[in-house]
Amino acid sequence: MHAAALIDPLYAVSGFLVGLLVGLTGTGGGSLMTPLLVLLFGVHPETAVGTDLLYAACTKTVGTLVHGTRSTVEWRIVGLLASGSLPAALLTLYGLVRLGAPSDSVSRLVSMVLGLALLVTAVSLMFRNPIRRWATRGRHTRAPRRAALLTVLTGLVLGVVVSISSVGAGAIGVTVLILLYPHLSISRVVGSDIAHAVPLTLAAGLGHWWIGSVNWSLFAALITGSIPGIILGSLVASRVSDRILSPVLAVVLLLVGGKLLLE
Repeated sequence: MHAAALIDPLYAVSGFLVGLLVGLTGTGGGSLMTPLLVLLFGVHPETAVGTDLLYAACTKTVGTLVHGTRSTVEWRIVGLLASGSLPAALLTLYGLVRLGAPSDSVSRLVSMVLGLALLVTAVSLMFRNPIRRWATRGRHTRAPRRAALLTVLTGLVLGVVVSISSVGAGAIGVTVLILLYPHLSISRVVGSDIAHAVPLTLAAGLGHWWIGSVNWSLFAALITGSIPGIILGSLVASRVSDRILSPVLAVVLLLVGGKLLLE
């Protein structure tokens, strides 16, 4: 499979389609890529997670550069999230090693956490707009110290979940930040979340590489397809209604998450 990943167009097409969806909606990268690799292509769950994490680090670096040039990144929030997520990611990876990764028991753990993360992501997508309207209408601004503490705790949870499943940094992170910082525009929330995902996915991805659960030829094939997909999706995003795409994506994630949990 390692050699075939370089020449099999299905991997590149999958990367293109997922990249297109990310460009259109801003979410769905890890939420779709990892289960797609596991369920459709039969990739080992740990390998799928590790490869997807490094794939996400590369694609979201581009997104961070774009948001950075537009001044839509709150670097203080990024720092607070990272202060919780990076130590949590390192401890989680150490725990996986102690459990004997790669192994069948760890693979089952990865599949279960992945399934649960997909379900939570689906719920976050379904209720994001009502949550945003509620938070914005009331302007429930929290005390700075409390908001900072909750942001660090959010990063801690994301560090654990993302390191195990590669899912959660996008939809879940954005939804929580909307609640914590309702005074921020959605573009700044998304920009800050994407910027935080870069060090988190990079650290977790390198940890999986050290463990031995990264397929570099598969990674190259996915990147080859995803870059033009993200570009195309970003260009046509304004022409496609998020009211249609988000519910469809949420339903797909519910179905996929349920399947992973039931296997």
